[in-house]
Amino acid sequence: GSREGVYGSGKSTLLKMLGRHQPPSEGDILLDNQPLASWSSKAFARKVAYLPQQLPQAEGMTVRELVAIGRYPWHGALGRFGVADREKVDEAITLVGLKPLAHRLVDSLSGGERQRAWIAMLVAQDSRCLLLDEPTSALDIAHQVDVLALVHRLSQQRGLTVVAVLHDINMAARYCDYLVALRGGEMIAQGTPAELMRSDTLEQIYGIPMGILPHPAGAAPVSFVY
Repeated sequence: GSREGVYGSGKSTLLKMLGRHQPPSEGDILLDNQPLASWSSKAFARKVAYLPQQLPQAEGMTVRELVAIGRYPWHGALGRFGVADREKVDEAITLVGLKPLAHRLVDSLSGGERQRAWIAMLVAQDSRCLLLDEPTSALDIAHQVDVLALVHRLSQQRGLTVVAVLHDINMAARYCDYLVALRGGEMIAQGTPAELMRSDTLEQIYGIPMGILPHPAGAAPVSFVY
């Protein structure tokens, strides 16, 4: 799914709350019928993996070393990094297409490659749910397509739930199965891409008149500004 909406609408705040990086101001968020606050850090990390918009520094780390961090919830800081862990790391690196770059420093990669390395770390973490906060915000169009197509493929192949914050409604409609639109901290629309990609709904979300064109290849409709 995707959280879609205008800047400052509360999308990133919502994702931080889902990832336990910010507590809700009231009420509880439940995971498997348990409040998020009741989960241990390690048990929660086995269920949910979170990638912030501003990626942390990976100074001096190779792709393989970064991806290996994803195995921490399964063996701990002093636990042994075993054969199964190495296999998970190798599998994740291969899945995101970075096997030839496994020994490269993360800092030496292009923006799209670096994003794929971090996604590989989440894959190695073996969580069933990935939370991605604007994973394409610093990328050009080609790399945006590359990253979103990768995430979509991983979700299909591995049966993952992916919740992503995106600003580009056309990208969201193309790669997501379900959209939730926020404005001013309020949810104003939700549904499949076909249900949300309507002129009246988009004007409600963005506050400007917008039109819709059918996709020539039969994918989700494409929106445009008049």
